[in-house]
Amino acid sequence: MPRARSRYAPDRGLTGRMVTTMFLIGLLYVVFVGVLLAALRGSWPIILIITGGLFIAQFCFSDRIAAYGMGAREVTPEQAPELHGTIDRICALADMPKPKVAIAESDVPNAFATGRSEKTALVCATTGLLRRLEPEELEGVLAHEMSHVAHRDVAVMTIASFLGVLAGVMTRIALWGGFARSRPGNDPAGILLLLIPLISAVVYAISFLLTRLLSRYRELSADRAAALLTGRPSALASALTKVSGQMARIPTEDLRKAEPYNAFYFMPAFSAKESLGRLFSSHPTLEQRLDQLSRISTDLSR
Repeated sequence: MPRARSRYAPDRGLTGRMVTTMFLIGLLYVVFVGVLLAALRGSWPIILIITGGLFIAQFCFSDRIAAYGMGAREVTPEQAPELHGTIDRICALADMPKPKVAIAESDVPNAFATGRSEKTALVCATTGLLRRLEPEELEGVLAHEMSHVAHRDVAVMTIASFLGVLAGVMTRIALWGGFARSRPGNDPAGILLLLIPLISAVVYAISFLLTRLLSRYRELSADRAAALLTGRPSALASALTKVSGQMARIPTEDLRKAEPYNAFYFMPAFSAKESLGRLFSSHPTLEQRLDQLSRISTDLSR
């Protein structure tokens, strides 16, 4: 939930979806671990160590790993005065602490935010974005990213995505870790063990769909919160249109490198118009985002 003193508009719909997603993911996690313990009774210490270690690593280091993978380099006010100035204005408007500010050397026009809390938050813009956007457009994009920090949905997405990672790892352990060789063929637990890959696939599919549904809504929520905070939904709409149009001019190789991090980005990068990734996109369509901003603009003009 957002901090009480933040001036970002609260979003009960987002809060409700985050709570529901966390409950369902938690329930799925308990069932999955229970199946593992039942199938691998003699190996429960290994299971607890692996699941606990993966959870801690995912929660504590996933944001740093993502920032590193996207090439984020923290910059000082002297190195990037305009970027810092924009972040300072947004922090003043929102009445929230200033995050770390970073730049990624990439021609793909984008921005992202990471961090489990305001204390660990980092907001990054690519050189491609800084070169293409006007100051008011850049402010809209960065206000969008700051709203993710204020609403703390970055932390929720980090935890929610953990179960899919765990399911994949445990499937590999079950298939190649040698557990099956220790079970007699008529042992019910041995039969259950053989079902772990199938159960893992189901768990991964459910967790994937839950996180995608939450992710699409949180992007709309961030657009709405940014537009209301800055009072300029048209600037954010202009940035969305410009960034979307520029994506088609980016080399396919660069877009493919960016695709694994689409869930973090302001605008997803696709290597082709008919990319399968669009069917399972972490973001709503451009039309949906522009339509919402148009309605907000109409409401504010009244």
